[in-house]
Amino acid sequence: MRLRTLPLSMAGVLLGILLSVADWKVDPWVAVLIVLTTVCLQILSNLSNELGDVLRGTDTAERQGPQYGLNGGGMTVADMKKLIGLFVGLCVVFGAAMTWRAFGTLWDLTAILVLLLGGAAIAAAMKYTLGPNPYGYRAKGDFYVFLFFGLVSVLGSYFICTKGLGLHWKLLLPASGVGFFSVGVLNVNNIRDMKTDATNRVTVAIKLGAHKARVYQTVLIGLGWACMTAYCLLCWPSWWHWLWVVTLPLYIKHLQMVWTREDRALDPALPLLVMSTFILCLLMGLGFCLYLI
Repeated sequence: MRLRTLPLSMAGVLLGILLSVADWKVDPWVAVLIVLTTVCLQILSNLSNELGDVLRGTDTAERQGPQYGLNGGGMTVADMKKLIGLFVGLCVVFGAAMTWRAFGTLWDLTAILVLLLGGAAIAAAMKYTLGPNPYGYRAKGDFYVFLFFGLVSVLGSYFICTKGLGLHWKLLLPASGVGFFSVGVLNVNNIRDMKTDATNRVTVAIKLGAHKARVYQTVLIGLGWACMTAYCLLCWPSWWHWLWVVTLPLYIKHLQMVWTREDRALDPALPLLVMSTFILCLLMGLGFCLYLI
């Protein structure tokens, strides 16, 4: 299930939930159901990713990252398919419960749109490496990660928590910031796996080459910080809003690792960026909530 990646999917929804708490009275059960739905979507994505990579022969014994269930020999393809089916079902159940709790129905236009977005999220989670034409093998993963881990994650959770009200254009800034950091996680993963991916997979890192992929990583982190800074400047009535700035050393350490390590030695940079982003989102959201106290 690649549990070390779960804080990344949690980061965006946590920020969206906390920002909505700062602006509205939020039903705690809606927040809980958003979190459960998000976790199940992330696990579904991870399981589907592993199955797709194994079926296509991308994940082998030479893989630079950790060994998981299939490529480690602990599960069969049939086992993985059953597990994927289970998490599709959990996504549907929790997503429907979340929608009903937030809107009181599954049948009005807003609820139907949320359910359709949920269906798109399930499809995107599975089609990264699965299916006849997976987008993760055509250098399109960065776009979908930015869309779902950034924009949909932050804006969607805020929208649901506020029952379809209260969205404003400024929220595009933190949503984009989380999106840039999330693409950075994918890019580090792709830099690490360039040698094994090159056999049958095209990623942005492979298209750019090792040096430019590291430049790209630096730009992504810079853009993420720029978006978060711009949002706080636009909303700034309190120093509490800048609580997240204490995570800067973690991002500097991450970029230092990206520029000085290769292959398997680069792997620790991935969970470092995941946890840095989670902590940043938590502190930013808490900062906006603490301003109200």
